[in-house]
Amino acid sequence: MIAIVGGGIAGLAAAYRLRERGHDVRVFEAGGPEALGGLARTYPTAGDDLEQFYHHLSKSEETIVELAEDLGVGDDLDWLVGKNAYYVDGVVHPMDAPWEILAFPHWSLYDKFRLGMLTLDVDVRGGVPSFDTYENLEDFERQSAVEFAREHTTENVYETFFDPLLEAKFGSRKGDVSAAWLLGRIKFRGERDLLRGEILGYFDGGFRTLLDALVDAVGRENIETNARVAELATEDGEVSEIMVVSEPGASDDGTEVEAGDGSAVAEANGGTSADGGGGERVEEVDDVVVAAMPNVLEDLSGYPCEIDFQGAVCAVVTMEESLTDTYWLNVADEAPFGALIEHTNFVPPERYGGDHLLYVASYVQSPDEWLWDATDAEIEERWLDGVADLFPAFDRGSVTDFRLARAPRAAPIYEQGYLDLVVPYDLDDEVAEGLYYAGMASRAQYPERSLNGGVVAGFEVADRIDGKRP
Repeated sequence: MIAIVGGGIAGLAAAYRLRERGHDVRVFEAGGPEALGGLARTYPTAGDDLEQFYHHLSKSEETIVELAEDLGVGDDLDWLVGKNAYYVDGVVHPMDAPWEILAFPHWSLYDKFRLGMLTLDVDVRGGVPSFDTYENLEDFERQSAVEFAREHTTENVYETFFDPLLEAKFGSRKGDVSAAWLLGRIKFRGERDLLRGEILGYFDGGFRTLLDALVDAVGRENIETNARVAELATEDGEVSEIMVVSEPGASDDGTEVEAGDGSAVAEANGGTSADGGGGERVEEVDDVVVAAMPNVLEDLSGYPCEIDFQGAVCAVVTMEESLTDTYWLNVADEAPFGALIEHTNFVPPERYGGDHLLYVASYVQSPDEWLWDATDAEIEERWLDGVADLFPAFDRGSVTDFRLARAPRAAPIYEQGYLDLVVPYDLDDEVAEGLYYAGMASRAQYPERSLNGGVVAGFEVADRIDGKRP
């Protein structure tokens, strides 16, 4: 039996490919059934389910699109226009069409030229255009994003554009971030419609459509929730056993989940689950795939990971009316959050019973920050006050719901030299034969983490396991 630790997108992708190739697989998810999908888990709405943490696909994310096709939900993937804008000095500036960028009042014509050339992968330093400078991201691994932005655009573009974005994303750690991450972020953003904006993918029915199809393909009988893998044993340099603790409580990412009757959960999932009273058992294994955060890998095997992670706090605000006409609004002005993402300016509100849905999000660099320990009510008050400060016409009375999700390890901090810190897919030499890693600290989640990266990581370890079988 191949044991997969973690029921997020990477673990489910690994299980799917291994099952497809005839292997006996079991997924162990420490959280309840609602934790399946990891950071792609969802809330119910008046219509389609909605992700607790905002998600969309770029045209460059090909593996997850291929997976959707294989699962029979490829036709449910819609390619929509995601409008972007930038809030500066009390004004929302659209930043999609060329004339909108040219009209941005805070940049000179030279500023716009330098930024435009960078987005087109053309290095114009020294006056001679180079079309291959940015081809290899690893060339910029050990340069800071701050230095890169200043050198490859202008000081004004850095101060008015890149610095606020880096501050919102990485806060006190922005000086540690590598230029490879920043350049990868620019290159990653995929296809744009010259007249309308960026083309992004979203499923009819939300990412729940993909997750449900993936769970069904793995087989609900092969997925055990409320089941934490607490110990890993080896024998003669090979993995041999795991201890599974049936312990309703906290999921792998630290999110609290409700303990319920195990038989009811098992029946709902068509598989097995922990009973309310807990318990532990030992399972013999041929291989183990850790598809969770690296702290889980370290607890099980002793393998250390030096990558630092940042947390995320993300609210879904349900409103009776729209706040803006923009999907993704970066905020340069002082605000208690990093970005406003109005989902129903991307996906029509009719899919959500006519409600307007707004993500308010911020990253957390340290558990000592106020945001991490604040109560939901305190965050709601401060964040809605912040929205009202930016948009004086905002009607607090139009807010009908405010739901908050927290993830203590939502994304790596892509510091300089990051590639030296990634965890190998195959940990044969480092720990024991038969141990694999497909979590967020894997190579597939570079230079930016994504659901596509999770699928790639899951497939990478599945291919390695399948390749060693006769």
